[in-house]
Amino acid sequence: MTDPVRAADTPFAVTLEAGKDYWWCACGKSRRQPFCDGSHRADAVFEPVKYTAAETRTIHFCGCKQSGNKPLCDGSHKRAT
Repeated sequence: MTDPVRAADTPFAVTLEAGKDYWWCACGKSRRQPFCDGSHRADAVFEPVKYTAAETRTIHFCGCKQSGNKPLCDGSHKRAT
C-alpha cells in the first residue's frame, strides 16, 4: 500500500494539553483516529507523525490523510477523493 486509507471526510477536532506529545496516524488504519494505535506496522511505508502541543487548545487533525500540513488539516478533504 502506497496511499493512506482515508479515515474520515472531515478533520478530527481534538482538545490538546500543553506540553504533551501526540502521535497522529498517517496510514489511516488506526481504530483510535486521529491517533496511532500501531496498525501501520503491517505496512512499513507509513510512520506516525509526532505533534507536541504548544498550548492547551482545540486543533483539527487531518482525517483524509492528504493534508500538505500534516498532521493538521489544511482543507484537503474538500478536494481529495
